[in-house]
Amino acid sequence: MNIRNKIIFSFVFALVGFMIAIQFQTTQEPKVRDTRDLWEVRTELQEQQKTQQELLAKERELNKMIAQYEGQSNFEKVETLNKSLNNLKLKAGLTEVKGAGVMLTVEPIFQDLEYAETYPTVSPSLLHQLINELNTYGAKDISIGQERITNLSPIRDVNGTTYVNNHPVPPLPLKIKVLAEDPDKLLNYMEVSDSLEMFVIENLSVSMEVRNTLTLPEYEQTPDLQYLETEDATETGET
Repeated sequence: MNIRNKIIFSFVFALVGFMIAIQFQTTQEPKVRDTRDLWEVRTELQEQQKTQQELLAKERELNKMIAQYEGQSNFEKVETLNKSLNNLKLKAGLTEVKGAGVMLTVEPIFQDLEYAETYPTVSPSLLHQLINELNTYGAKDISIGQERITNLSPIRDVNGTTYVNNHPVPPLPLKIKVLAEDPDKLLNYMEVSDSLEMFVIENLSVSMEVRNTLTLPEYEQTPDLQYLETEDATETGET
């Protein structure tokens, strides 16, 4: 195997290991104290089950890729690795993606802002609940404003402002794009979802419509691979 093959092969498996490690860390992270209600516990259980299924699917896919790689010529190996790398980038949200889906628009309920006590904002907890339900009901890819949501996306409060991917959420109305295999089915589920009631409590409304084509941006931050290592192999003269 020449140096180019080794570099591509090492990077692909480093990226696979990084994605699996992040999901495994998410499932294993302990809670300091449990203040969740029944809905939150049920949602988290569904997420953990989905994560477990995804990890098993990734393991099967990786084993299949290794078996395919071992039976190919050097040229075919490079082509296979490039194809696998592009597929992994797509799944990790590292590339722009287009497709049919649902557009969600979050707006204030009240019309007369002059007499409103405070202007409503979308809190991290609301976004987490919404994302969990979207994933449960068939979402493939999600973006909030111009930020692509991945397993690495932090959603948190910074001095009263909600940040996604270390960027502040834009002012209302907030656009949330969701790609799905069956957008109509996703829309039907979301129209009676629990998370919409939570938005109403915070004086926010969520309108939804199916779109034939939505474009979601790529995840712009560079994944941190500093803790992943690849084993250096001695060159054997293979080409």
